[in-house]
Amino acid sequence: MNSLPIDPSIPPRRPRTRQQGAALGPPEYTIQEAAAKLGIAEQKLRRWDAQGVLVARRTEGGHRRYAREIVDGLAGSVNVDFQKQGSENDELARARQDIKEKRRIIQLLIESESRYRDLVETSHDLIWTTDAVGRFTYLNNGTVDIFGLEPNALIGRCFFDFEARPSHVSNRRFLSTLRKDGEVKDYLTHLIAADGSDRWVGINARVWYDNGRIIGLRGTARNVTEQHRAALQIEHLATHDALTGLPNQVSLMRAVEEALADGEFGALLRIDIDRFRRFNEDYGHRTGDQLLIAVAGILRNLVTDKDATVYRENGDQFAVNLTEATSQDAESFAEAALHALRQFTPKLERSPALVRITGSIGIAMYPSQAGEIASLLDNVEHAVTEAQANGGDGFVTYKLGPAEAETLERLAYWKQELRGALDEDRLVLYAQDMISLTASGARHKELLARIVSRNGEIIEPRQFIGVADSIGLAQEIDLRVTEKVMEFLGKDNGAADNVRYFVNLSRSSVLDPSWHPRLHAALSAASFDTGRLVFEISEATAMSNIEMAKKVIGLLKDAGCGCALDNFGTGFSSMYYLKQFDVDYLKVDGTVVRELANDEASRLFIRALCDVTRGLGKEVIAEKVESPNVLAELQALGIEYAQGHYIARPSPFITLEGSATIVKDDDVATDGDSPTAVQDAVEP
Repeated sequence: MNSLPIDPSIPPRRPRTRQQGAALGPPEYTIQEAAAKLGIAEQKLRRWDAQGVLVARRTEGGHRRYAREIVDGLAGSVNVDFQKQGSENDELARARQDIKEKRRIIQLLIESESRYRDLVETSHDLIWTTDAVGRFTYLNNGTVDIFGLEPNALIGRCFFDFEARPSHVSNRRFLSTLRKDGEVKDYLTHLIAADGSDRWVGINARVWYDNGRIIGLRGTARNVTEQHRAALQIEHLATHDALTGLPNQVSLMRAVEEALADGEFGALLRIDIDRFRRFNEDYGHRTGDQLLIAVAGILRNLVTDKDATVYRENGDQFAVNLTEATSQDAESFAEAALHALRQFTPKLERSPALVRITGSIGIAMYPSQAGEIASLLDNVEHAVTEAQANGGDGFVTYKLGPAEAETLERLAYWKQELRGALDEDRLVLYAQDMISLTASGARHKELLARIVSRNGEIIEPRQFIGVADSIGLAQEIDLRVTEKVMEFLGKDNGAADNVRYFVNLSRSSVLDPSWHPRLHAALSAASFDTGRLVFEISEATAMSNIEMAKKVIGLLKDAGCGCALDNFGTGFSSMYYLKQFDVDYLKVDGTVVRELANDEASRLFIRALCDVTRGLGKEVIAEKVESPNVLAELQALGIEYAQGHYIARPSPFITLEGSATIVKDDDVATDGDSPTAVQDAVEP
């Protein structure tokens, strides 16, 4: 076909070609293009790729390629009509700012995750997670210390696979508690590692929920084997006698109190070695210690086939608790013990002949003769004292009879006498000085209760305080003493402000929570600085009920008063629990102080006590200082205060007329034997 003629006036049409544009470009960016687009370094893109934040596709040659759509979205490359003005430009600026902030947040999250992984992997504690049934899904390298295995070897296993047999039930309870309460803290369990060794492990755990459904557990665990063994060793020292290895008086008190609380029956025997003090004097303390160890072994052998436990109380006193025993059982055991002691005839270097060993035994039944421990201990003490009065080498069973009637009559007399003394205000106070052995020069006073009988006789506390405790009047006496001291301190009496007054609290006052509000009410009404009052609680009372003692100490501290632990040093137990008692002073028991000049063990104990108390911010008072040699030793050891007959004997302080004698330094008479001895003293 012929073509149409071409008009020379019309320019020729150029051929149409495809126009190149962004929409037709490649669908992916190279790493260089993506980095430029996002405004970040290529190295950061490579790290994001490795961490799964912004994943790149790899070509056959290994090069990274990034989806254009994702990069453009992150960079804010959207199809916007840039010709539009006004609000659309502002919106674009905000969008770019949002994306910039998101990039910053992503970077922070990545860095935070990196730090978290470093902390988890380098932690000394085991960090773990489980599924809903307790199978491990993640563990860090702490598994080696606890289980003896690498983390990968434990995936899919659980704690129960390694528990020691006796703890199986308790660990099931652990999971039950965890599901009930949502978390458990400081749970101690016993595991067996892969090599068969014991592991004590402390566990913290929390339930992991998803939409209200348990999907697993998370927690930490720590190998506390060494700490647990150390705690067991300290507990052993606290409840056992260091010389014989027998359970001590603290253990005895706990065992008998538990038996009485559980309604059990049995017999308590106290065994004293006859003439032991003479034995010590003749053959020396070291030989005496060897005798005590031998007697402990004899008594141990006697109870091997019985439901019984041997204890060493103190000195030459031993005790045996026979559970579910009748009086006939107890007397048969006493006969066997006496026979075994007679058969033991040690040959000593200083004695040409064999030494004969005998004992005196007291027996008290419970609960038929005593329903609480104080009465039981009184009964067995009466029985052993009677056995000794009969010449020793025998036993006496405490029985209700004429003696009991006499005791009841005595109790009735003292109840009437003490009640009359309280009603008629015949309670007076004596004071015994405590002098400072340091540069402070302070002088404190311990106030001691006395009863004035109707005929004017002064009755000392050792005659009535035990009875007062048993008949429920010790608390009334404690409160009356406190009120008298508070009345004195509330007056302008010229007493030095730096003098503190020490008041003893009885066992029944400390252990009776119903009495505590009365004491608190009295102290709350004080019109003086209550910091001048210090209340003493005996070590035996504090150790018999640690939690109650802590509550009383807390009450006194809240009222602004000071606190002291009295008769300290009768056992290692109080040293172990010392940090739990927030007291200001420790009064070292006189039995330790008396031997200080001649006994290295006493010096070591007091030196160690000084080191401990200084670290705990407490001060030490030595009681019953009766010689210049002992006083010199105390000063050398750094004891803060001393108290005893060598320093000052108790003297009248608050009389029936309510007056008080303020003993000043220049008023104190002295002689050649005592630095501050008060004349005409009364024995405390």
